[in-house]
Amino acid sequence: MAEGQTLIGSRSRISRVCVYAVLSVVAVAALAPIVATVLGGFKSLGDLRVNPAGLPREWIWANYLSILGSGTYWRMMLNSFLIAAWSVVFTVVFASMVAFAFAQFQFRGKKALMSYITVGLMFPTATAVVPLFVILTQFGLVDSHLGVILPKVAGGMTMAVLLFYKFFQGMPRDLSDAAEVDGCSHFTFYWRILLPLSAPIIATVAIVNFVASWNLYFLPMILLNSPELFTWPIGLMDYTDERGTEWQMICAYVTLTMLPMVIVFLAAQKHIIAGLTSGAVKS
Repeated sequence: MAEGQTLIGSRSRISRVCVYAVLSVVAVAALAPIVATVLGGFKSLGDLRVNPAGLPREWIWANYLSILGSGTYWRMMLNSFLIAAWSVVFTVVFASMVAFAFAQFQFRGKKALMSYITVGLMFPTATAVVPLFVILTQFGLVDSHLGVILPKVAGGMTMAVLLFYKFFQGMPRDLSDAAEVDGCSHFTFYWRILLPLSAPIIATVAIVNFVASWNLYFLPMILLNSPELFTWPIGLMDYTDERGTEWQMICAYVTLTMLPMVIVFLAAQKHIIAGLTSGAVKS
């Protein structure tokens, strides 16, 4: 018996070592390009060419400081932040309302509508770019932030609705019955009771959509023409064209635009996991 337990313990330790080894390799493979980019922003062009992956021979802070001192950089960052923030607000509000209606009410065609919403996961925005551009042109929304925000909200609604719906559907029926007895309207129940209880889901939807909106490239490229409206991905393309082969400056620019989302994601990863794994309040 003791020998068997020892053998099982040895196999368990070997398995853990193998898992940690694989995860370490994956982590290094994922982090290596990021680290190389960050260090590249501190190098001279010559140093970057002969020593692309190592530490800088001389740490040149001026590469980063020159970008941080640029008004164009901050304007593009602000544009990206505004688009991402409003996309999150609209997505959370509309998706939670739709999910509340599906979870709380019975009506004809409910299953068909839910299936229609779920089908949205199968179609990326790029497949509808032509009709989307035509519609936005007719409404005068081309070359405006709102023209980017609305399609992004529509694209993020499906996953958000499904997350909220799963959470709301798991709510005990006694909760809504008690609220109804106390005289709560449906909107009051949704606004004052369900939304506060849905904080993990709201955090998950908000963070995922904020990151996706922050990194959005295709829609701004198609819809935005005025430089003062450009987001950072479009600004990066312009900056690359302007700088040509000054790769050390491009590395610095990429690092500065990537850093906010890295910080947000690292700080909020617990909320994302909690939102994806959380269930409803148990009765």
